[in-house]
Amino acid sequence: MIDVRERLSRSVRSKLLAMVLAPLFLGVPILLGLVWMWGTQGYQQLVSYKVSSDLVTAHEYFAHMHQTMAVDIAALAGSQRLARAMAAPGGAGIGRYLDEARQQTGLDFLYLLDTHGALQGTTRSRQPGAERGAWPVVRKALAGEAATAIDVFDAEQLAAIDPALRQRARLSLVPTPNAAPDERLEETRGLMIHAAIPVRDEGGQLIAVLEGGVLLNGNSDMVDRINAIIYREGTLPLGSRGTATLFLGDTRIATNVRLFEGERALGTRASRAVRDHVLQEGKVWLDTAFVVNDYYVSGYEPVIDSFGKRVGMLYVGFLEAPFSAAMQGAMFTLFAVFVSVSVAGCVLSLRWAQSIFKPLEQVGATIDRVGAGDAEARVGPVASQDEIGQLAAAFDGLLDTLAARRAELQRWGDELDRKVAERTLELQAANATLEQARHHLAMTEKLAAIGELTAGVAHEINNPVAVIQGNLDVMKEILGPAAEPVREEIRLIHEQTHRIWLIVTKLLQFARPGEFAGYTEGVDPNALIADCLVLTRHNLERRNIDVHVDAAATCKVEVNASELQQVLINLIVNAIQAMPDGGSLRLRIRDWEEDGRTVGAAMEVCDTGQGIAAEDLSRIFDPFFTTKKGSGTGLGLSISYTIVERYGGHISVASKPGQGACFTVHLRSEARYADAPTAPGFTARWIETRPRR
Repeated sequence: MIDVRERLSRSVRSKLLAMVLAPLFLGVPILLGLVWMWGTQGYQQLVSYKVSSDLVTAHEYFAHMHQTMAVDIAALAGSQRLARAMAAPGGAGIGRYLDEARQQTGLDFLYLLDTHGALQGTTRSRQPGAERGAWPVVRKALAGEAATAIDVFDAEQLAAIDPALRQRARLSLVPTPNAAPDERLEETRGLMIHAAIPVRDEGGQLIAVLEGGVLLNGNSDMVDRINAIIYREGTLPLGSRGTATLFLGDTRIATNVRLFEGERALGTRASRAVRDHVLQEGKVWLDTAFVVNDYYVSGYEPVIDSFGKRVGMLYVGFLEAPFSAAMQGAMFTLFAVFVSVSVAGCVLSLRWAQSIFKPLEQVGATIDRVGAGDAEARVGPVASQDEIGQLAAAFDGLLDTLAARRAELQRWGDELDRKVAERTLELQAANATLEQARHHLAMTEKLAAIGELTAGVAHEINNPVAVIQGNLDVMKEILGPAAEPVREEIRLIHEQTHRIWLIVTKLLQFARPGEFAGYTEGVDPNALIADCLVLTRHNLERRNIDVHVDAAATCKVEVNASELQQVLINLIVNAIQAMPDGGSLRLRIRDWEEDGRTVGAAMEVCDTGQGIAAEDLSRIFDPFFTTKKGSGTGLGLSISYTIVERYGGHISVASKPGQGACFTVHLRSEARYADAPTAPGFTARWIETRPRR
């Protein structure tokens, strides 16, 4: 101790060193301790706020499910089909209608009750449990008020509705750490979204009640949807994962928490602490909890049934370890920054102190660093103003000059690299333009060759076809009744010769579209789509296809009406063929806007068929390309594409395999086409613009 005091009293270097190191060894630890304490408190508040907001979102989505089901049943209650079924003699059609409506809305059961709560016609079950009026939601509906709630159905009640529901609800209990003891081996009850809606006559009088429900046991779609809404990509640190669960009591009946190898943790149970806090005390849990096999930042809230009892829990949460690791990493990084800044300050102070005593050592050290390749090395300001100080300043000036020259060379090099990159991009653009021109020229030459070949083929084929057709007519006339044994064969020959004529006509229309162009006019796309539906109604009804039309265009398009009808019917027929087992056809007509201005109309034809393979999308408009093996010429879409392009419009297609396809036709209110005699609308425009005598 005496030696240290003596050194401090005699050495300025030692005093400066003590002044520099004192804040580092005394102040920094205190500051870091405060930061750690405040950071930990802030972290706890942050994760609590997050899981609380996540739980609110999950609650709102769960409530939205209730409301959606109630709206669906209300729509059924007010439907004309239900009224007709109820009005049928003996109620014979009620059961069939209820089954169809249940399947359409995705309900697990749907009953029609009279004004006393007694069950009317149904094909699901004749005795679906006790008196329906025992349920609060049914009592409210019988009183004229729509109601929806969560209810627990025991195994007998589920079996009375449908034995399959009892089997779906059945769930083996899995031993879970930290859970309360339970002597049961399986959960046989079912958690239902339960709704009842009053049915009224035209006078507003209550005449019946529609009661329905959806079983939530094993409903993975619901929890996955909640998880996707709350914990979408980017909302959690790398390595964390969000989870959502629906409990019946303390048992997980729908969850995306995993046990192993991707298996959902169905049948596992909540910890005893969570169960007591939420189910017994009726409080919301916002804290860390042990979930199956790890700790999660968790939010639990009780689920109340229509009798006011706490029958389950709604849970959301995310893995705590990545959050904790991220917090600790941030704190350690902050500590490292503090230490680095402190050490840097000490180093700078020591260097300044050293410059007071040894400016020559400073110059020498700088020379060594420059020699080692450190271009940023500088002597810096020195305390002395004598020759040594002037030498240090001159040396720094020389190094600055060298650095400036080096920076100038670097700038020139960067400028050269930039110009090379620009020239490279220009060359790539030119190459792309050249390739596009080459492709267009090749297509033009192909179309020209097809046109010449098609004209010859049409002439050579149509003549013998006409001869065949004429001789068939003569043969039928001569044979008369004697032709009856071969009547079917004659009909087939007629059909095949007509098919030959259609194929030749399509070839001509594709190869020489200008010759088939008609007189253009302002066409109302809303009215035209209605005409197309009339023409295709038979095929739509035969395939049992639902049609949804949204005709909202406010302007007309300049086009030949027959050609546009041909395009739309072709797209509709293709959509029908894509749905052999039925489906939904959506036709949407809207305004087409460019730069905020309406320039025409866009017509969408969308189906719910198998869709188009990704490798076929780029070839779908190519001539002779078809996915209809054994039928089709591959010219329908090519001709439609040519017709629309002829008027300055375009066709686009969007599709994913298994999700249907959507074709969109864009046409302008004022068509854009070449001023040539073969161009569409040329004759009409020439008549309008020629001088009048």
